[in-house]
Amino acid sequence: MRTLCAATLIGEFFVIGFAGLVAMKLDDLSMAAVWTVCGVGMALSVLLCGMITRPGGIQLGWALQIALVLSGFVVPMMFVLGLAFGGLWWASVHYGRRIDEVKARWAAEQEAGEAAA
Repeated sequence: MRTLCAATLIGEFFVIGFAGLVAMKLDDLSMAAVWTVCGVGMALSVLLCGMITRPGGIQLGWALQIALVLSGFVVPMMFVLGLAFGGLWWASVHYGRRIDEVKARWAAEQEAGEAAA
């Protein structure tokens, strides 16, 4: 699960940065405000890569997905990108857990086979 979720989060890192470049061109936002918000989002996406397996890591990832969708009120294209990354996040968590279960089952079978031999 960790690999899939981390790949999604790194993709979000770049999307948040590019959204910051778009938002920087808006007249009603200061550059400092844009890069403070984007910097926090980018830092959170990288930090979450290491926190995925810890308690609350997945929930923080969901919070980041919600924030990404809500950023569409500033940069409208982020509604689409936020929903796309929300779907990727769901798939990463869902299928990542299934992969982890299959790996654990396979390791247990290998261990049982070695013990029997």
